[in-house]
Amino acid sequence: MKRFWTSVEITDARGITLDGKPVRTPGRTPLLLPNAVLADAVADEWRSVAAEIDPRAMPLTGLANAAIDRIAPDSRAFAAGLAVFAESDLLCYRADSPAPLVARQAAAWDPLLDWARATYRVDFVVTTGIMHRHQPLETLARLSEAIAARDPFELAALAPIVTISGSLVAALALAGRAADAEAVWLASELDADWQAEQWGEDDLAIPARQARRRDYEAGVRLLDLLR
Repeated sequence: MKRFWTSVEITDARGITLDGKPVRTPGRTPLLLPNAVLADAVADEWRSVAAEIDPRAMPLTGLANAAIDRIAPDSRAFAAGLAVFAESDLLCYRADSPAPLVARQAAAWDPLLDWARATYRVDFVVTTGIMHRHQPLETLARLSEAIAARDPFELAALAPIVTISGSLVAALALAGRAADAEAVWLASELDADWQAEQWGEDDLAIPARQARRRDYEAGVRLLDLLR
């Protein structure tokens, strides 16, 4: 779609208008934002459109659309889909060798698990290898409650963070300001970085990693704008 508007404005209800006409989600619901800061950021995405709309350049708009159309109608069901990651959280699956990798995983991942233990009064089964190990039912229940307590816009922000990192615990730590975005990103990419250090970067994997990083940063930015 080519740009067809001249002016972008924010309404008193924190909606976005193009030449006075309200922007709607793909589901035809008015695009209303939960705070003024986020409304400004979304409006800036529309102001920045040059000749044609490129959804990849408008990640906040896309996440807001998802919050309204996909998540808000049944936020608990959506949260349950993210809670599944607690059963196979990246942080609980460790290498048994070589020693430098074992140490690097412990340094990056143990503080996140320790934070979750203290915050939610839970414990984790930490194992080596890739064979699945069940987590305690109480742990799963409490982490599920923690993600279910988030509103649709927070869930929209956390969804790419959880799915890209493979860790519900890391995403909750980021949301709780117990870890910063770069630390969580590096923790999630630790194994890939290790492999690249040992064998070199896979040229075919670089674009996929860059795409993951863009989606991750979009979620992080939305989370920051909601605070």
